[in-house]
Amino acid sequence: MANRRGKKTRIIALGKIRDKRGNLSVIQAGKNLPFDIARTYWIYDVPGGEHRGGHAYHKSQELIIALSGSFDIQVHDGENESIFHLDRCDKALYVPAGTWRRICNFATNSTALVIASTPYSPRDYIRDFSKFTELKKNKQL
Repeated sequence: MANRRGKKTRIIALGKIRDKRGNLSVIQAGKNLPFDIARTYWIYDVPGGEHRGGHAYHKSQELIIALSGSFDIQVHDGENESIFHLDRCDKALYVPAGTWRRICNFATNSTALVIASTPYSPRDYIRDFSKFTELKKNKQL
């Protein structure tokens, strides 16, 4: 699923360094992260049946990782919807700017780590799906 800028929502394998003391995965800008990190946040203690997100960004790109547990991420490019299931901390979902996303179906005790390319700005958010589809249709996003 590609957006207008040609960037594609996709699973990125972070790799796993195996060790008898425990495994380790690494994220590095310029290597397995297609942007520089400006912000990180995590989502946890989500009550059963609730969802997070339900918005798109004008500029921000994200990498979303299931640090524990599992959840689904519904993404929409203005024409097509896809669902990605995350349940391993050595895999991440890259979500380019201009992509609607909603995180749902959280398993008990799940934690989602989100790495973003921009600092928080309320002006970057598109919170109305009909406005999002209109911007996409008019190639303004």
